[in-house]
Amino acid sequence: MYYEPRNNDHGLPFNPLKACVVPRPIGWISTVDADGAVNLAPFSFFNMLSYNPPYVLFSSGMHQDSAHKDTVQNIEQTGEFVYNMATWDQRQAMNLSALIVERGVDELAAAGLEPLPSSLVRPPRVKGAPVHFECRHYQTLDLPGRTPRAAHKVVIGEVVGVHIDDGALTADGLLDVARIRPIGRLGYMDYVSVEELFSMEKATPEEQIGQAAE
Repeated sequence: MYYEPRNNDHGLPFNPLKACVVPRPIGWISTVDADGAVNLAPFSFFNMLSYNPPYVLFSSGMHQDSAHKDTVQNIEQTGEFVYNMATWDQRQAMNLSALIVERGVDELAAAGLEPLPSSLVRPPRVKGAPVHFECRHYQTLDLPGRTPRAAHKVVIGEVVGVHIDDGALTADGLLDVARIRPIGRLGYMDYVSVEELFSMEKATPEEQIGQAAE
């Protein structure tokens, strides 16, 4: 099949686009506003961009009233945010934090979560998340939409502090991803959790040719 997103002429019961780039890490972002009020929200358009220094980004759409979401407003006011790794154990709380859209509500508290203090930024971390990145705002990019509500803000932040739960590390000092089970976003209403891993060494062109011939 072939279709053009502008025309949305795929002929399927549901738009397949989001299901074609999977799994996507969930950016569970905590912020505070200028008065210190806490906000927590998950974003399925999230990823890491570079390593030295590390940058992360997430893309946020609009509210029903075409206003920017609290997360974006808070970051642009204060210049800070925290990425919290969403895992299987906290999947329900993560989902609940996405459903709360009223302005001024502390989603962290409303979802039954506890805050942890950060070291370099004001937004709290989510207790129970095995990984946290403390971030400082670097840049916001505007992505125009075909309708006002379809516009997105792409927020880029520099990671200035990293917290990893000691219990999430193996005896060899590696992050035990299969045990902590990070969750990711698929298409439609679907999610996935990491349970099985495999490793592959980078091969030379000669080795790749040999492997293809086997």
